[in-house]
Amino acid sequence: MLGEGYVDRTLAAANGFTSDFQELITGYARGEIWARPGLDQFARRCITVALLVSLRRWEEFEMHVRPAHVDLTPEQISEIRLHTATYCGVEAANSGFEHAQRALTPEEPAE
Repeated sequence: MLGEGYVDRTLAAANGFTSDFQELITGYARGEIWARPGLDQFARRCITVALLVSLRRWEEFEMHVRPAHVDLTPEQISEIRLHTATYCGVEAANSGFEHAQRALTPEEPAE
């Protein structure tokens, strides 16, 4: 879903306090659920992005729309956010545009 590198970094950063939770989400949410038949990865990604807008979970939203992790184009992300405005509210979709633009804009290298 987010790539092996992301999973490896997340698991490596886990400690005694977070390791059980990291193993749970890696095995279940990122493993079993995303690997199920019935929906392809593109459909799951669209649903996830829309749900994260509706829940206003901006950190997760940005993670799911970063080009390094995602197979959605900026135009598709924009369409998902426009669609969410109808069902989640204009305010959530508006914030979604702001957070997507932040996630899609390459970071400036540190000097």
